[in-house]
Amino acid sequence: MRLVTPTLRSKPDAVAVAAVETARSALLEDVDAADVGAHLGHVVEGDRIVTHLFACTRRGYVGWHWSVTVARASRQKTVTVDEVVLVPGDEAIVAPAWVPYRERVKPGDLSPGDLLPVEEDDPRLVPTYSFGDDPLDADEKAQVRQVARDLGLGRVRTLSMEGRDLAAQRWYEGDAGPSAPLALSAPDVCSTCGFLVRLAGPLAEMFGVCANGDANDDGRVVSFDHGCGAHSEVQLAKRHEPQPVPGHVYDTLGADELEVL
Repeated sequence: MRLVTPTLRSKPDAVAVAAVETARSALLEDVDAADVGAHLGHVVEGDRIVTHLFACTRRGYVGWHWSVTVARASRQKTVTVDEVVLVPGDEAIVAPAWVPYRERVKPGDLSPGDLLPVEEDDPRLVPTYSFGDDPLDADEKAQVRQVARDLGLGRVRTLSMEGRDLAAQRWYEGDAGPSAPLALSAPDVCSTCGFLVRLAGPLAEMFGVCANGDANDDGRVVSFDHGCGAHSEVQLAKRHEPQPVPGHVYDTLGADELEVL
């Protein structure tokens, strides 16, 4: 059993530190004696406040310990028990930290009929009426956007610069980026492939869409320096080319010739 090293947060109170048996007696009022082990040490919580730690021997609670906090009032000679709790130690098996549902959802988790609402203040989105349908639309499209706003057409929100940058980073560092195993062994990059479909807008500087039905990334966004073995200009080396099929062999050997042999 690992001993708990006392932590000094204030000047230790001698009476509270020495109240080990008082703490144990208070613990045994609520807990079976078979579940209480040796005294592991104490923690000074504050002025005249000390927590005594006892090993927990209850089955299924390996690494846990009983915590009994005692306090001594000013000018008093005895301590008062404040609380008795069971707390996990460093080696205890505990439930993992809670992760909110929204943060646990990953791409591919949604099933037909599932809804995943976006927060109103999601930094990835900005109002379309203030930024237009594309944050970097050309100036000549400003009039078209104005008419769309007046008529109530178009999207309520559009991608913000932060949202665009997050998407670009996610794509570039994922399976469609240059560091994917498929890209590292590719003969060439997507920027020179005839199956690459160009995008419009600011993301067009780094990404396109694969249109090769034989490729793993067909219909997916890929970075220009991504690549795969289905590149439009790939050619097999002679050692990789299919071997020619040998000519036909005609078996004209009959039963009579076989007996002669």
